[in-house]
Order: sequence, then structure tokens, then C-alpha cells
Amino acid sequence: MARVSLDNTLTLALSVRDRHASAAWYLENLGFELLYHIDEAGWSEVQTKTKGVTLGLGEQAEPVPGNCVPVFGVSNIVQARAALEDAGVRFDGPTDTIEGMVSTATFYDPDNNALMLAQDLTK
Repeated sequence: MARVSLDNTLTLALSVRDRHASAAWYLENLGFELLYHIDEAGWSEVQTKTKGVTLGLGEQAEPVPGNCVPVFGVSNIVQARAALEDAGVRFDGPTDTIEGMVSTATFYDPDNNALMLAQDLTK
């Protein structure tokens, strides 16, 4: 039995230099749909053609190509994080929260690949 119950959502977080330009590129070239831009967080999301899968575009001064971070949706990030920490999973700092939007927590697999949990706070 899994330690964490994941939602049927997956966000692939990409590091980009200009998220507005990147979002436009994905819309024009791949037919994705803009979900939103959160300017104060430096974050944008586009809906892919696959149900439940979005691309998150995180603006960075020096993006790191090839560093895609899968973001798994959970209904309770506190419980999910505690279950993984109890199993010895390493997290990168505290859980980050943008009130009324999302809580996220970055963790690592055994090969040091970054993964993230996210609880949607808009519902």
C-alpha cells in the first residue's frame, strides 16, 4: 500500500527565462491552453492536451534546461509530507504556501531527482 494518496493531477515544472513568452510558445506551437500567470510568484501554468497534466513555468534568471520537476497533487500536504518523512524521504526545506493558491514541498528520490507535492488551496 502506498504511503501517500496522490490526486489524478500532474504538473511538470520547467525552469524558463520568460514565462509569458514560454507560455505563448506552448500555446502557439502545441495548442496548450493558458490557465494563469501569477506574477508575484513568478509562475505560470498551461494545460496540456492530456487530462490532469499541466506545465508549470517557473521564471529563473538563469534557467536550467533539462531540470523538469514532476509535481504530484495531494489533498493534504501535511499528512503526505509526514508519511514520506517517516519513511526517511529527504525534503528540501519547509513547505511553501501561497495563501489561497497552493502549498508545495520539494523532496528527492534515491537518485537525488527533485519531485514535489502540491496541495491546491483554491478549492
